[in-house]
Amino acid sequence: MREKKAFQMNGFLFLLIELILLGAGLILIFGMENLALGITCIAVVLICANGFGLIQPNEAHVLTFFGRYVGTIRNDGFYWTNPLVGRKKLSLRVRNFHSDKIKVNDADGNPIVIGAVIVWRVVDTAKAVFDVENFSAFVDVQSETAIRALASRYPYDSHEEGNPSLRGAPEDVVETLREELQERLEIAGVEVLEARISHLAYAPEIAQAMLRRQQAQAVVAARKQIVEGAMGMVKMALQDLERQGVVELDEERKAAMVNNLLVALVSEGETTPVINTGSLYS
Repeated sequence: MREKKAFQMNGFLFLLIELILLGAGLILIFGMENLALGITCIAVVLICANGFGLIQPNEAHVLTFFGRYVGTIRNDGFYWTNPLVGRKKLSLRVRNFHSDKIKVNDADGNPIVIGAVIVWRVVDTAKAVFDVENFSAFVDVQSETAIRALASRYPYDSHEEGNPSLRGAPEDVVETLREELQERLEIAGVEVLEARISHLAYAPEIAQAMLRRQQAQAVVAARKQIVEGAMGMVKMALQDLERQGVVELDEERKAAMVNNLLVALVSEGETTPVINTGSLYS
């Protein structure tokens, strides 16, 4: 099904024609000039009166003629069309779907609770009316299905660089959700304007355990970064000493210096300097 434009005329122009026919019919009937023609005019006026319609902004009328789709009228205002067609009113306004909080397993198998807000509107009235049973219910079901599929595709959180997660890469995640929803809802003539995650959390039964895990992962990641920075500073210090010729260090003294610098840089507490009055070997 594809939407097409239906036949329509200016309602005010046809109303004027109707009034002229009505006046002519009344004159013919009461003037006894041509009773049959007058009755015919009145009958035509009564039949054609069913063709008038009024459309509000962001509204459409889908027309069918004896079970066959003949087109859609989108222009707001007063119009006239074939009086024998059936009409179905359809809103073209932007709508929101706020999903329930869904419990599902993420890519790592952890149970999470997720919810989303979907912003959508009808863009093809023929598909929305004739290709699905109830396009609004269709959007609700397909949105929840897409949210479940999205949650199972990404982990809740990830400390590995370059690995997207639900919490770490929200923009990429919602764009993936919007694209998947658009593909699912294309058959219903619906355009997905925006998709946003409104709720994201671990399931209550593992929330405390996952919080401790997140804290441990954060500590490990922080210590890794500290050690990498300290190693870079030690390397730079040794290279500067050798380049400037301040002091010549053998391998054992270099190892001792590296040990002392790493302790000073990496230690969480304050370091206590020790003054060695002798040599390294005494």
